[in-house]
Amino acid sequence: MHAALAPHPRTPLLGPPPTSSQADAGMPIGLALLAAAAGGLLLDAGFPDRGWWPLSIGGTALFLLSLRGRSLRGALLVGAVGGFVYYGALIEWLTVYLGPVPWLALTIAQVLWVAFGAVPIALAWRWLPRAFPGPAGRLVLLPVVLAALWMLREGIANVFPWGGFAWGRLAVTQAEGPLAGWVGWVGMSGLSFLVALLAAALAAVVVERRTPVLARGTGVVALAALLLVWPAFPTVTSGTARVAAVQGDSEAGLFAGRERGAILQDHYDATRPLFDAGEELDLVVWPENSSDIDPLRDQYSASVLDVVTRNLDAPLIVGTITQEGDETFNSALLWREGEGSVDQYDKIHPVPFAEYLPERDFFYPLAPDLFDLVPRDYSFGQRDTILDDAELVARGVVTGIAICYDIVDDEVLARIVDEGATLIAAPTNNADFGRSDQNVQQLAIARLRAIERGRSVVQASTVGASAIIGPDGRDIDSLPLYEAGTMVADVPLSTVITPAHALGRTLEFGLGMLGLASLALAALHLGRAGRRAADPRRSDPHGLAPSTPEPLA
Repeated sequence: MHAALAPHPRTPLLGPPPTSSQADAGMPIGLALLAAAAGGLLLDAGFPDRGWWPLSIGGTALFLLSLRGRSLRGALLVGAVGGFVYYGALIEWLTVYLGPVPWLALTIAQVLWVAFGAVPIALAWRWLPRAFPGPAGRLVLLPVVLAALWMLREGIANVFPWGGFAWGRLAVTQAEGPLAGWVGWVGMSGLSFLVALLAAALAAVVVERRTPVLARGTGVVALAALLLVWPAFPTVTSGTARVAAVQGDSEAGLFAGRERGAILQDHYDATRPLFDAGEELDLVVWPENSSDIDPLRDQYSASVLDVVTRNLDAPLIVGTITQEGDETFNSALLWREGEGSVDQYDKIHPVPFAEYLPERDFFYPLAPDLFDLVPRDYSFGQRDTILDDAELVARGVVTGIAICYDIVDDEVLARIVDEGATLIAAPTNNADFGRSDQNVQQLAIARLRAIERGRSVVQASTVGASAIIGPDGRDIDSLPLYEAGTMVADVPLSTVITPAHALGRTLEFGLGMLGLASLALAALHLGRAGRRAADPRRSDPHGLAPSTPEPLA
């Protein structure tokens, strides 16, 4: 044929589907380990107290990129390194009084989850671009699956074992960022997914070579713009309650060595300035363990609470340790002068290895000196989550209680709203963690809970961080760390049901199943393609493929 008549070859705009080696290619293992460690540090920087929320997106993207091209063992190793740096830095506050052993044990426990969770992420990088090689598969489906698998790992670790450890959720990095409003629409797990989706989209764009740069960047910018401009769910209030919350600046931890009654005295002293302030209060909130003498069994402690409630002419929520038979509870009481405790909440989610020792016969011999700090096991509360009486209910003040670690438990927060709370009290004792990030990390979780459930949250701590937070997540009042004082504010009440509360765990379950199903479909598709490639006759519907000759005898 004449050269002028030869057909001109046309290069497809997006190029051919990636080969196996192209789809699987990743950075060298040494560089991947460095990237995972750097990603862990950036993730930690996104959490309070630094709270540099954009770094959490970049850190997640770097972590995801480090898993591209990894084998099973490589994914476990890279995940373990990144997870150790991430959680090791995040929960460094455990070492303030307890030293390195509990910190190391909890960090390693979380590292196992991160390492195992890295495996399906590595498989998604390997399988999805080959099974779904079009732009939608590479730049849409892949990021969605990566984000869903990240969220799924978080969701499992949040509840298992022994109630899980939900402290390091990606959502918490956004407590004071522009994405925080999304938590009212999609909940904590949904917000983690959205942050991971931004990171995964960024990672997919970085490795993409066949789509023009402008088109790649436009997609990420459009996603980010949508997330940033979407309005928060509008919470409708149904009145206000005049609430006082007290921070006693009281060393109330395991290692304080205080005399009996000293913590009660601290909170009484911090409350006294309100006696002559002329405030007409609906409710007063003291922290967890603010009465170190159980007023249900001690007349002196009861008389102090009577003095407080008489002078303030308002009921008092007070934290104390109660006993019922052979059981011990971390409790919050609603106290009125002359009536004593009119309602009681017992902590539903005691902290494993701090408030009780799971499998004590197994764990205690491993570190008896350490576990002597947990001489008794607090029982799991069985009461409802509401502290109220007829007078408060008549004024629309129905207070749900989340004591300290309860605030991280999705099920406890769901129960609080389901049982009719119009505001949430979050009494806590942070004295064992000093001036560490733990205080402000917990406050960040409380802030997101306020938006998520559409309820004001009154967080009263023995030493801080203490704040009254509105349903929109903004501080109505707050106190500095390690400073005795009171907060008094008109706190919005609400009965609204947010989309996040209505969804419950449906979104978490659905997205998790989407991620796993996409992996399964990709594996099935690639398996069939591999079998067709191995047998030419199966790939030739007309039977024209030459047969392989039998070897000569």
